[in-house]
Amino acid sequence: MKPAKAALTGLLAIIAALAAGHLVAAFVGLSASPYLAVGNAAIDLTPSWLKEFAVTTFGTNDKLVLLTSMAVVLAGVGVAAGLASRTSPTPGTVVAVVLGLVGITAVLTRPDIGQLSVLAPLVSLAAGVYSFRYLHKEVQQDESRRGFLITAGLAVAAGVVGQVVGTRTDVEGSRRAIGDLTPKTKAPEIPVNADFARDGTPSFITSGKDFYRIDTALSVPRIRAEEWALRVHGMVDRPMVLTFDEIRQCDLVEETVTLTCVSNEVGGPYISTGTFVGIKIGDVLREAGVKAGADQLFSTSDDGFTAGSPLDYVLERGLIAIGMNGEPLPAEHGFPARLVVPGLYGYVSATKWVTDLNVTTFAKEQGYWIPRGWATRAPIKTMSRIDRPKGLSKIQGKTVVAGTAWAQPKGVAKVEVRADGGPWQEAELGADVSDSTWRMWRLELDLKPGSHIVECRATDKSGFTQDQARLDPVPDGATGWHSISFTVQPTG
Repeated sequence: MKPAKAALTGLLAIIAALAAGHLVAAFVGLSASPYLAVGNAAIDLTPSWLKEFAVTTFGTNDKLVLLTSMAVVLAGVGVAAGLASRTSPTPGTVVAVVLGLVGITAVLTRPDIGQLSVLAPLVSLAAGVYSFRYLHKEVQQDESRRGFLITAGLAVAAGVVGQVVGTRTDVEGSRRAIGDLTPKTKAPEIPVNADFARDGTPSFITSGKDFYRIDTALSVPRIRAEEWALRVHGMVDRPMVLTFDEIRQCDLVEETVTLTCVSNEVGGPYISTGTFVGIKIGDVLREAGVKAGADQLFSTSDDGFTAGSPLDYVLERGLIAIGMNGEPLPAEHGFPARLVVPGLYGYVSATKWVTDLNVTTFAKEQGYWIPRGWATRAPIKTMSRIDRPKGLSKIQGKTVVAGTAWAQPKGVAKVEVRADGGPWQEAELGADVSDSTWRMWRLELDLKPGSHIVECRATDKSGFTQDQARLDPVPDGATGWHSISFTVQPTG
């Protein structure tokens, strides 16, 4: 067998196996697709340092990079298997079986899919073995062109049908049918001077398309509001199940909240502010009747992600949100419902696509990231960031430095700025909307032409000023003053 045909034989067999598995997964649960299941398993097994590297290096494209890398590796394995099978189909068959077993293991260890989902990797294994042996035989009989065309055509058809059927749930139709969400208690109006967007800060409210998204889901769960339910159980007197309609019929409240990710580095972008509509977690849990000794609210997402929140904290401040920025939650931000808890990093509080609330103890249950070395309790640290000028930029005219600060739930009292190690100068603050939100600031500096280094620091309303020492985000968020260098150019 010629090397080119041998390589193509292995590559097409890999594609056929993945396509067949994806097709079956469309009917038993798309996350059972071997390709996605292995990807999710890779995320689950990723050590903290590698996860931080991926987020820092690739940002919100980290999942695309993972899937692309997997595709490249699988293509290489397929080509190598084909080349090793030029005289006998046995090596390629063994590779197909091993890859199939990896897919089966990945599916069986997923917490968010049922046992029937194992059909997807089983079919994938069978398709991989059959395709490879079929193509190997066709090549040996000098019928390779026909075999390649048939296999490629069937694989493409299976993959396309699987994707179409697997994403057929009409989430957008369900969102549109909800209509307006009218809160009984509205959030305060955002004053016009809440941000300094003209000077380079973000707008105070972050649009849905710009709102940061960091989670473990390779494929966004697709759930219709009509089919969604939230189970409340554990250490409660009266377990309950809430439907979307039951939540909507409650007295809805509206709150403007800033959310930030524990992976956000000093000066990083993973922070956004939205206006959320929902019901108080405390109201739900008080109705259920929390038993003595409980200290954790353990929440579970439809995709299997879990988070453990301090019970006393969520009783006071937590929200089960069904709306964001005047409309039902976007699918990628947790539709039909998610948790919003101001003052806690998202990995212990901001469960999207939430389906289960278990009142328990920290001694009994651990959230997804805790066994991976992250802090059990994760209060958001007092921080500030320079948004303008950008680092290494060149500016002319007056030097206006502007940025953002946050200190939930205490609120920001002041922001100070200094240039080139000189004295600290207090910045002008935007309107104080809420202690649960960020606060914008600006300051005009009198700087001479040349290179400069500017730093900022925030102080919260309790009098605590953010730490200077630089620390990496894991395990409980970054600390350190944000500093930038830039050049002021002569005018004229």
